[in-house]
Amino acid sequence: ISLFGGAGVGKTVLIMELINNVAKAHGGYSVFAGVGERTREGNDLYHEMVESGVIVPDGPGSKAALVYGQMNEPPGARARVGLAGLTLAEYFRDEEGQDVLFFVDNIFRFTQAGSEVSALLGRIPSAVGYQPTLATDMGALQERITTTKKGSITSVQAIYVPADDLTDPAPATSFSHLDATTVLSRQIAELGIYPAVDPLDSTSRMLDPRVIGDEHYNIARRVQEVLQQYKSLQDIIAILGMDELSEEDKLTVSRARKIQRFLSQPFHVAEVFTGSPGVLCALEDTIKGFQGIVEGEYDDLPEAAFYMVGSIDEVVEKAKKMAAEAA
Repeated sequence: ISLFGGAGVGKTVLIMELINNVAKAHGGYSVFAGVGERTREGNDLYHEMVESGVIVPDGPGSKAALVYGQMNEPPGARARVGLAGLTLAEYFRDEEGQDVLFFVDNIFRFTQAGSEVSALLGRIPSAVGYQPTLATDMGALQERITTTKKGSITSVQAIYVPADDLTDPAPATSFSHLDATTVLSRQIAELGIYPAVDPLDSTSRMLDPRVIGDEHYNIARRVQEVLQQYKSLQDIIAILGMDELSEEDKLTVSRARKIQRFLSQPFHVAEVFTGSPGVLCALEDTIKGFQGIVEGEYDDLPEAAFYMVGSIDEVVEKAKKMAAEAA
């Protein structure tokens, strides 16, 4: 599973939130590889893990291993640290029979380090100045992340997208190895909606009725349909304004804007910055909420009530509070 995004759209915050929610609830082991990223982030993660009891510094009982080759390290170390983390994950899987979570931040820095090493070795660069062995380097890392009879490795990776260009060789090479791509959009981040996930650009092989069931699949597709209709109407809105739309289109726009805001979520790891407590919302509640929105059950509620809340019940509560304050 990958998190694609340019600079400053929230990849690291999202991966930290996933570590917070998944690694702490996960019974097995977790491995975190910090590849060429900020030292401060690695330090914060370590202390957070110690506080939550996932890591026990002085004795047995730790559930996580952290491997760092941060941006101050030479390129050889940064090129190797992802592979070192993966070797740890393979050991936990094969020798201890564990289902392992493997977090990587950031795959682009692994490619970048490989490019620097390649230049030092005097190799002729390929497209956009990357190393000629880009595809094999990426394959050497990604294709080792797999399930065996003894256990599994599930990997969540942040991938920096240079200049927000998904066709750049570094992010483009990783696409073929992934089961799910989560694209973080600068346009959505500019609206103040975090996590800034673009539901129309993101994909998953798991979005299949045989895997997730008919109800979940149908609602996910209906949500995408409403958002796609809104996207196609945006040019008309920009030129002629909302008044020129038909009543049906106005309703579609209203529901789409509510869906956009309902896709925001307060994070536990961002609590210190935002001051609002983090929320973990169950999948069933999320499906129920979106079903209500696309079926028009919440057409009477204001857009602002859907912003930065958890379940749909919290939306209804927030709308009541807003109405009381306005009165």
